Amino acid sequence: QVQLVESGGGLVQPGGSLRLSCAASRSVPIIVTMGWYRQAPGKQRELVATITGSSSTNYADSVKGRFTISRDNAKNTVSLQMNSLKPEDTAVYYCNINTFWGQGTQVTVSS
Repeated sequence: QVQLVESGGGLVQPGGSLRLSCAASRSVPIIVTMGWYRQAPGKQRELVATITGSSSTNYADSVKGRFTISRDNAKNTVSLQMNSLKPEDTAVYYCNINTFWGQGTQVTVSS
């Protein structure tokens, strides 16, 4: 069992930045892919970004060039730097490692 705790969500104006972090309660094998997903009201949960143990990354087309995912294997954390935020980025963001999910953190982009 792995508990994931997200932090860093909040309210930001369009064009602003936020950094989300997710900490795992125990060591995560390097071979395991870590990722971020999001779910907006009335929509299905969707992939935002993933990162493999060798730091190979994958991004949704809607966030490419604006978001950056990173991981710290020594600290068992995965982060998501979000720049140039848009209102359509508003959602609950979830950290994912294997079959485990965090509780979610709200990101609201609004003026």
